[in-house]
Amino acid sequence: MQQLSIRQIEQFINEGFVKIENAFSADAADECRAILWEATQCDPYNTETWMQPVIRIGEMAHKPFRKAANTSILHTAFDQLAGKGNWLPREMLGSFPIRFPSKIPAGDTGWHVDASFPGEKAYDYLSWRINIHSKGRALLMLFLFSDVSIQDAPTLIKSGSHIHVARILASAGEQGLSFTELAQKLDVLPAGEIVLATGKAGTVYLCHPFIVHAAQDHHGTNPKFMAQPALLTKKDFNIYREPEDCCPVERAILKGLKL
Repeated sequence: MQQLSIRQIEQFINEGFVKIENAFSADAADECRAILWEATQCDPYNTETWMQPVIRIGEMAHKPFRKAANTSILHTAFDQLAGKGNWLPREMLGSFPIRFPSKIPAGDTGWHVDASFPGEKAYDYLSWRINIHSKGRALLMLFLFSDVSIQDAPTLIKSGSHIHVARILASAGEQGLSFTELAQKLDVLPAGEIVLATGKAGTVYLCHPFIVHAAQDHHGTNPKFMAQPALLTKKDFNIYREPEDCCPVERAILKGLKL
């Protein structure tokens, strides 16, 4: 059974992400992409139908998506990063921000951290919250369903930013901060290496839930198909215990608190 190496786990703790190539098969990626093309109502062979810079598709429960999300490679990595069995299998995948080459700005390219639990207005994602325990969320996952080169609007990942986000959240208590409140504080983070989430179809990036990331406008040629689901926790993380009992997600948070 393929496992993450010690080096990969340390990379996850220190840099906030790990890239897994061939996390699901190219055939599964092809099947999923065909379903997504149909959902966009665009013609893959007629660029004149690609009229919007980004089309967002909700969650998909088709068998190819469930298959892509539940490979043995990924399940093993989930156990290694979030704690054995402390995660909920994905029965659906989504959402899908499908990006098309366009001169029109998509308007969604700001740096941010994904929120994990509802605030006062559950229907308003900008009011959703993030706290120091990453309540509800184990990982941010980036599933590539098409080949993504540097020209294909790869997601931008700010390496090591999760460590500094932990420090920001530490003073916000159990209630944490809303998506918007945290986004407004990210300018104070130190400049760090920006990693481009490129890869072949079938690649998955497993990211710390506090990682700062951003989309890009697409100035290339080939539409980009990806999903950005959360891996949800079975029980909430607890950073207030012995470090040796903590999983890598918790250890990364603790590292931030010790800076």
